[in-house]
Amino acid sequence: MKTHLYDIEVHDDTGTRLRMEDFAGKVVLIVNTASECGFRNQLSELEFLYQKYRDEGLEILVFPSDDFMSSEPLDAQAAKTHYHNEYGVTFRVMEKVQVKGDGIHPLFKYLTEGRSGLFTNKVKWNFTKFLISREGRIVKRFPPQKSPMSFEEDIKNVLRD
Repeated sequence: MKTHLYDIEVHDDTGTRLRMEDFAGKVVLIVNTASECGFRNQLSELEFLYQKYRDEGLEILVFPSDDFMSSEPLDAQAAKTHYHNEYGVTFRVMEKVQVKGDGIHPLFKYLTEGRSGLFTNKVKWNFTKFLISREGRIVKRFPPQKSPMSFEEDIKNVLRD
């Protein structure tokens, strides 16, 4: 088990290796996404927030995942193209990952271990959102049905803390 968020490695949609430490000093919103999920319109709201707050240090990392009802048939690069074409997404689309089960990606294992969301620590659906402070601390977890616009104030508070 990694002891800190910044110890975890991830890959972007092209397979380029990054360390979460590369985002130190930024406020990061991490989201598991799927192009065929009913919550996919949240991608537009995420883009709005990204455009509004990126100059203050907001970074959004979305990880396509096919863990729920086969709702992400696209690979990471195709998902990035789709998200851009359909929702105007310009923030980072990362590698396609598993967010639950035996093959859970280390990032999502770290984000969910001991941090419950409505009685369970597991990611229960697409568009679960994790707000991370500039120091790499998990500040809040938002459920899939919670619109990104509904927690804009939380993002502002963490950015300006």
